[in-house]
Amino acid sequence: MNRLNEYLRKFPKIQLILQDEDVKKLIDKYSYNAVKDKLEEILSEEKEKIKIKINIKDNAILEDNIFTTEHFAFLLNDYFNNFSFSLKRVINGTGVVVHTNLGRSILPKAAVENVFKISSSYSNLEFNLEEGKRGRRYSHVEILLNRILNCEAAIVVNNNAAAVFMALNTFAAGIKKEVIVSRGELVEIGGSFRIPDIMKASGAQLIEVGTTNKTKINDYELEINENTALLLKVHHSNFKMTGFVHEVNSKELVETGKKYNIPVMEDLGSGSFIKFEKFGLPKEPTAQEVVNAGIDIVTFSGDKLLGGPQAGIIAGKKEYVDLIAKNPLNRAFRIDKMTLAALEAVLFEYLDINNAIKNIPTLRLLSQNISEIKKRGLKLFNKIKKLENIYTILYTFNIIEDFSIVGGGAMPDYEIKTYCLSVTHKFFAAEKLSEIFRGLQIPIIGKIKDGKFLIDLRTVLDDDINDIIGNFIKVSQISN
Repeated sequence: MNRLNEYLRKFPKIQLILQDEDVKKLIDKYSYNAVKDKLEEILSEEKEKIKIKINIKDNAILEDNIFTTEHFAFLLNDYFNNFSFSLKRVINGTGVVVHTNLGRSILPKAAVENVFKISSSYSNLEFNLEEGKRGRRYSHVEILLNRILNCEAAIVVNNNAAAVFMALNTFAAGIKKEVIVSRGELVEIGGSFRIPDIMKASGAQLIEVGTTNKTKINDYELEINENTALLLKVHHSNFKMTGFVHEVNSKELVETGKKYNIPVMEDLGSGSFIKFEKFGLPKEPTAQEVVNAGIDIVTFSGDKLLGGPQAGIIAGKKEYVDLIAKNPLNRAFRIDKMTLAALEAVLFEYLDINNAIKNIPTLRLLSQNISEIKKRGLKLFNKIKKLENIYTILYTFNIIEDFSIVGGGAMPDYEIKTYCLSVTHKFFAAEKLSEIFRGLQIPIIGKIKDGKFLIDLRTVLDDDINDIIGNFIKVSQISN
């Protein structure tokens, strides 16, 4: 026991270690408390190791260099150099452009720069610079939305579910207030978001009309009465109905709403500002088309086909949008300064559609020519071929044709031609290879098809190429 105490007394004081120059650099980067807590944990572990050694061999001799401040500075540096946050950048090799599980849309450079600028200083978030008094946070994006959509007013909340909920709660919460919607539009999207559940939670009474596959305008009219608060249309988003089907279009619903003096709302889901048909993709109703059809309230997401940050956009007639803005729930669902900064920068891109397609990653990835994708694949393939020990011994690579999808609930079942890097490994099956790549510092999330691990090059960014090469080298080291 005396021998153990002798060694334990040799441990340097915590405060002495924290004064080490290398440790001070860690404190500057990670905070005093984070470094101090980890140091206490390391000291405790090292003491426990000594107890074990002494118990095993009473006359164990320990080197003095393990009791120095430099030794513990080294252990701290080793830990923090290998430290990484749980939320991290990944390489999307799935070919799903708007991938819900991988963060949906990538922000354009201008949006990232604006977020940094606004979030790293004070801003006029709710301050009117002209009048020198409190202002509205929505004013920063409302003028842009008015111009792009030709709408009278707009506000933004934290996602489209919140947008739908707030609109329903504003107009239809309370006893005997009814919202009429087609049975064919009672949809469920990702994360168990169901329109009937949202309606119930908002306080609205759901009135279903028509059948699953066919709803006509007179189905709505037959259910309209003094309790009808809203006519609702919901875009199918993540499924298609074909065959013996019929749905009421926006224009028909608007005319009926005017006839009975009832506001009309449409939930667009993904929401788009451009016509994707010109890129050979299926038609998606644009927010402009819906607003121009006369819909009173339109809601859609900011981080899907729009290509911006997570947000729920509510646009339409001023009298109705203003009522939604005054709903007390707006305080709970409002967006923060970083989302506003990102969204404003994204909306600025849409003032010139060509700029938007070029600068907004989601639009660029969806509209890119198949020859661009193949070119990116060959660039990656040729770099890999230069790593002869990896290329010839451990892996077999090929560039093959495959299909990507849009994702985010948009254009369901539509496949877009793409090229993939096909990878097989001498020792690892595709499933094991996928698991290994997911566990790296910069994970690659790919797809498995026909026993091969595929990296879809549509969703691989130019900046990803060198990291993919580095990951192959790391995996080869694991397998050797």
